[in-house]
Amino acid sequence: MNYVLGRRSLWVFDFDGTLSPIVPDRNEARLHRECERMLRFLARSPWNRVAVLSSRTLDDVVSRVPVPGIFIGGASGLEWELPGGHRIGPGAASEALLEVKRQAVSSILKELASIPGVEIEDKRWSVAVHYRNASPRSFRKRMSFLQRLRDRIGIKVFRGPEVVEVQLVLGGGKSAGVRRLCRLADWDPDGERIVYAGDDENDAVAIRWVLSKGGAGIVVGNRITVSRAHHVGGPAGLARAVREFTDAAPDRATKDGREESV
Repeated sequence: MNYVLGRRSLWVFDFDGTLSPIVPDRNEARLHRECERMLRFLARSPWNRVAVLSSRTLDDVVSRVPVPGIFIGGASGLEWELPGGHRIGPGAASEALLEVKRQAVSSILKELASIPGVEIEDKRWSVAVHYRNASPRSFRKRMSFLQRLRDRIGIKVFRGPEVVEVQLVLGGGKSAGVRRLCRLADWDPDGERIVYAGDDENDAVAIRWVLSKGGAGIVVGNRITVSRAHHVGGPAGLARAVREFTDAAPDRATKDGREESV
């Protein structure tokens, strides 16, 4: 990875498939022990800000990331828990819009749920459509319903590993979540470096935005491809890559005030 060293860094990590291996039962997902060590290592440095950004509910992801001193985002960044424990939501206008959107798509979601093997996970601000156990014969039927969701104004649909994430309100999606994080962390994305790591389509949009700001992207696994992003095989590979990079970085700029690059 080619980065400029000696600058502050905002590190943002997806959870499922990035910090935690993909597991058959999403309720059994756990933070990989090497990734937990990596997060704690990064959070100890005053040069770093560290965040975990998930499409899971905020309570869910907070319970799975027992690392103090970091930002934790749920609902793809619509909700945040700050390092001191204070929580921030999207606001009353978004709450009102959410109820309208949920009513507008409820009938489509019920029809999707009627397909054998399809499971609907309600995350309040989004809905995950899991099809791991669905028959391949239901593919066209599933795609028809998902296209109807895509056609709804203000609805975003992102593909993941054997799941589709349906964002119900504008401002949803991890790209918007990273932008909100920058405001909460008082971070200038045009002048300060961001590193984003993720593994699905929602993450890919965020990675491309980070790259457009001169930051760095890390793709975990082989489910997405993002030009100019670094690729690693899984959570353990991510932890190794981040540690190798930070071990090579100086604690501060060089003595003459210029930053070094590798």
